[in-house]
Amino acid sequence: MARHGRRKGRPVDGVLLLDKARGVTSNRALQQVRRLFDAAKAGHTGSLDPLATGMLPLCFGEATKVSGFLLDADKHYRVTGKLGERTDTADSDGEIIATADVPALDEARVREVLQGFVGQISQVPPMYSALKHQGRRLYEIAREGGAVEREPRQVRIFSLTLEALGPDSLTLSVRCSKGTYVRTLVEDIAAALGTVGHVTELRRLGVGPYEKLPMYTLEELEAKKEQGGLEALDALLEPVDSAVADWPLVRLDADMTFYVRRGQPVLVPRSPTEGHVRLYSDTGQFLGIGEVADDGRIAPKRLLAAG
Repeated sequence: MARHGRRKGRPVDGVLLLDKARGVTSNRALQQVRRLFDAAKAGHTGSLDPLATGMLPLCFGEATKVSGFLLDADKHYRVTGKLGERTDTADSDGEIIATADVPALDEARVREVLQGFVGQISQVPPMYSALKHQGRRLYEIAREGGAVEREPRQVRIFSLTLEALGPDSLTLSVRCSKGTYVRTLVEDIAAALGTVGHVTELRRLGVGPYEKLPMYTLEELEAKKEQGGLEALDALLEPVDSAVADWPLVRLDADMTFYVRRGQPVLVPRSPTEGHVRLYSDTGQFLGIGEVADDGRIAPKRLLAAG
């Protein structure tokens, strides 16, 4: 008797840096690319707003085991905000709900205001977000005209650079921690400038270790497959360990590898004294993620399947 519900597709391992198109949800983009690769298992690393374009790392196969660490990674965006108009979604996909005059702005004044947002700041998450309240997504409540109290959260802005300034617009380069709502940031900056505002363009340029690397649109992927088949697509994948390439490396000998693969912590001379590490066998094979235990030993946290 045939089994029902068996996942179809081929085993594919690695990370694809998708250049997500505007107007497409992150999940839809994932499913489109997964079908293109005929991949048995895939996941993304945190949603981009439908309005946003740019880097959406997609993890295939064993790379899904490290996708959560990319979710926690720092991000890099380029954003353009329109001043003088506020929308219910904080971006141009929404309806205008308030207008205000835009004061005359000069670069010195804008840069001074921006500097006040660098460092740790407090943000109130927008209603149009995927956060949950009593089991429901906030955006579901917002679409019904509702609103709930949201607790402020602490995020960190590493840098905030003015790239362009117009009479009623500004374009910024934003490097920030996980959990930062760029739409809220633009609204708060507009308020500090004495007006209101919303996001008109948002592009993600980097995620964690993935900075200044090639991204591929769906159309480019389709063309690659047309020209060279699945082999051509697979050649575009970053290796699984690239997702944690900026973490400390710990190389294990054969005995240590044996015990770690069985879930046991090991003592590794001259290893880091805290935090997460990436583990490699004596032959150079990436084993997965380890964590420094209180006693200084390296404990396996998330291992890849033995190859």
